[in-house]
Amino acid sequence: MPLSNECSETPAVFVLSGPNLNLLGTREPEIYGHDTLEDIHGRLAERAAALGLRVDCRQSNHEGTLIDWLHEAHFAGAKAVLLNAGGYTHTSVALHDAIKSIRVPVIEVHLSDPMKRESFRHLSYIGMAAAAHFAGHGADSYMLALDAAARF
Repeated sequence: MPLSNECSETPAVFVLSGPNLNLLGTREPEIYGHDTLEDIHGRLAERAAALGLRVDCRQSNHEGTLIDWLHEAHFAGAKAVLLNAGGYTHTSVALHDAIKSIRVPVIEVHLSDPMKRESFRHLSYIGMAAAAHFAGHGADSYMLALDAAARF
């Protein structure tokens, strides 16, 4: 659901969050911090407005839904997609293929730094297809990614 009531002429950045990110703020706060996904979305909407953009923030625990939203971003002419695929980052060839199939730049986002965590998190199928990556900066990873999206 869009967080901004800006006119449709304002370029959109889709912000897609994958499994378990709806639990931010309470899920392993020592790793992911205390910000909720709604907190992050609110800050993104404010920053997007300052950049002359609007954000369309969505979360799903379902891989196919994330793929459908990537396709939607393509057909809607989105400026960019910020994607935190959660655990699908390390498992989803289908998301990798969806990113490669669209003409919208996708920026991989992670709150923690997967390279400093368990070895199974070191492989990123999303990263293999993404235009850029921001990880390890907590909620600021999203802000850095939005700033990068504004430059596309």
